[in-house]
Amino acid sequence: MKQTIGAYIQLMEALSIKKGGNGVDGLICGDPGREVTGVAVVFSATQSVLAAAEAAGANLIIAHEGPYYSHHPGAAWLETDDVYHAKRQWIAERGLAIWRNHDQWHQRQPDGITEGLVQALGWEQQIEAYTPMAAVVTVPETTLETLASAVAQRLGTSFVRYAGEPGMSCRKLGVLAGYRGNAAQALPLIAEYGVDTIIAGEGPEWELPDYIADAAYQGRPLGLVLLGHAVSEEPGMRLLAEALQAAAPKVPVRYIAGPAPLAIRQADGRG
Repeated sequence: MKQTIGAYIQLMEALSIKKGGNGVDGLICGDPGREVTGVAVVFSATQSVLAAAEAAGANLIIAHEGPYYSHHPGAAWLETDDVYHAKRQWIAERGLAIWRNHDQWHQRQPDGITEGLVQALGWEQQIEAYTPMAAVVTVPETTLETLASAVAQRLGTSFVRYAGEPGMSCRKLGVLAGYRGNAAQALPLIAEYGVDTIIAGEGPEWELPDYIADAAYQGRPLGLVLLGHAVSEEPGMRLLAEALQAAAPKVPVRYIAGPAPLAIRQADGRG
């Protein structure tokens, strides 16, 4: 029996606890009554990623972030922007449907994005606690610089940024994906769970980094490792792709990773 895009979206929503509501999730474009030929799960629906999805036979793209450069849809400046209109026309010409799954997967318990990151880091058997925003993990004792290198290697990224004394001892970690590397969400993990190191996607650089710098100045052993937003959330979307394939085996599902959103250029000219 053929399955429509709308029916497939209902199946996907069943994997999350929170459905509907006034968040950012929803069908951005496409015909829900059309037959779904294949599904591509992505972190960010850039045109190159959408082209790869189409080439793989997918006409339904499930994206974590919005395709039009803003967390909330409907930014007024888009109406006069050439890049926006060209992309929108390009998508329409190909008959692609894009469903944004941001809030639902985050609000699942445990948070699907956090769970995917923990699994990618190989720490799923070392969870002490899940909170709505984070995971608390206990690992064999290591140093901050060794931990930072290991995390970068496991996630396949060429670099991470860190703060704190490189040789400090790390054992209890607070893991926060995406834009949760801020003081309000991270510091309670230190106070309530005795976390010594925060691993996060990103956050304001004047909050946690400054806090960690002051802690080091005071002789308090605290560390911070920042992964980058996409690096921290892509594993969670891979987990969603696996869950969807298990729930509906007859519809091909694949995760399509995009290129690194930013390139690194060092002062000596090396890239």
